[in-house]
Amino acid sequence: MKPYETWLKKAKNDLVSSKKLIKGDDSVLDTSIYHTQQCAEKALKGFLSFKQYPLEKTHDIDYLIECCMECDIEFETILDYGDILNPYSTLFRYPGPVLDPEIEDVREAIKMAEKIFNFVKKKIEAEEKAQLHDSETEPEVKPNGQK
Repeated sequence: MKPYETWLKKAKNDLVSSKKLIKGDDSVLDTSIYHTQQCAEKALKGFLSFKQYPLEKTHDIDYLIECCMECDIEFETILDYGDILNPYSTLFRYPGPVLDPEIEDVREAIKMAEKIFNFVKKKIEAEEKAQLHDSETEPEVKPNGQK
């Protein structure tokens, strides 16, 4: 498995976990919303890894989206999601004035994380397809000008 594929696998696992933790009478909203931030972070790092962009140790989704924008300006379309998901890396993980998010906030965060994940996945798949097409259409170069 390539490094970017492992990032995407971990991102997908966070998304699946987030969705499972919101279900049922025993939902765990604080952990569910945390995994939405983790999904977005890992998906973005997966794209940067795919582009062989130097990865930094950061959890800042806004920053990661800005790095992705250096490779593909279309990442600007998801920039607002970072402002919303960023705080969930710590907001409900530790005791504080509010222990759990509202269920609607968790649902919205899941939608945003899933949009980021799918956006990244489609970008990578499109580039892989283009790279494959380019490699198939390049003429074979033979030594000494042979045809």
